[in-house]
Amino acid sequence: MLRRARNPEGRMPLRAHLVELRNRMLVSGVAVLVMGVVGWVVYDPVIDELVRPIVAAGVVNDMDIELRFGSPTESFDMRVKLSLWIGLVGSSPIWLFQLWAFITPGLTRKERWYSIGFLSAAVPLFLAGVALAWFVLPNAFIFLTSLNPEEVGSLFDFSLYVGFVTRVALFFGVAFLLPVVMVALNLAGLVRGRTMLRAWRYAIVLSFVFAAIASPTPDIVVMFTLAGPMLGLYLVAVGVALVVDRRRDRRNALGGLDDDEASALEDDAYDVRPAAPLEPADGTPAGDEPARRAPRA
Repeated sequence: MLRRARNPEGRMPLRAHLVELRNRMLVSGVAVLVMGVVGWVVYDPVIDELVRPIVAAGVVNDMDIELRFGSPTESFDMRVKLSLWIGLVGSSPIWLFQLWAFITPGLTRKERWYSIGFLSAAVPLFLAGVALAWFVLPNAFIFLTSLNPEEVGSLFDFSLYVGFVTRVALFFGVAFLLPVVMVALNLAGLVRGRTMLRAWRYAIVLSFVFAAIASPTPDIVVMFTLAGPMLGLYLVAVGVALVVDRRRDRRNALGGLDDDEASALEDDAYDVRPAAPLEPADGTPAGDEPARRAPRA
């Protein structure tokens, strides 16, 4: 079972954490395999799309480009690997949800709805990263093949070529998921928004380093194409974390209660208990005062 037992303190022993991690990884793995079967079925049209960038590069540079398998069994290995890659992309809503549910335990009711709403952006962000890689790859291959000497064609190993394309696409997709992970760590109480904001210099450097590693070419335009959206998403994640911290600090100031619970201050403000009667100055016990006559008109 993946559902946590209700715990008012939001704590779990280490063994329970490991069991939950195993179960969530199992669900994610099954989802990848199921979508991998779909990838096996749609293998041929996907291969046609993967080959299109390198074919376009050959047409633009007016050169012969060939893709070949190196061994008789390589075609089968390639079909299995590409099917699993399609399964990984296609099952992204499931394994992203499992990752989020494991990182963010013990949230209040409103924070759960808030996190689910932000999680709905994780899948589009991941797919947007993959789509951006697909936009960059044709220009990357045009640049790389243009470095060949004249009258010299290119012969590529098909497995290496497909592995290169899928690896770059996954790099771009994971880069777009980093803001979701940042917000998840903030909701879990591990990192505050101000801490993320103070690290903006490191964020800029790491974004460009990651973009330089993930970019298939040394072209500065391609590097900025990846680093720019990463920095924009980083700022969005910091803004969301600051809002969450403000709400959490306000709740802690009221006694650490949940958003849907009344605080002690609110209870005291509406206290309707009758006040104790005042004791007369002459020492007569309260409640034993003589009846007072009404003043004459």
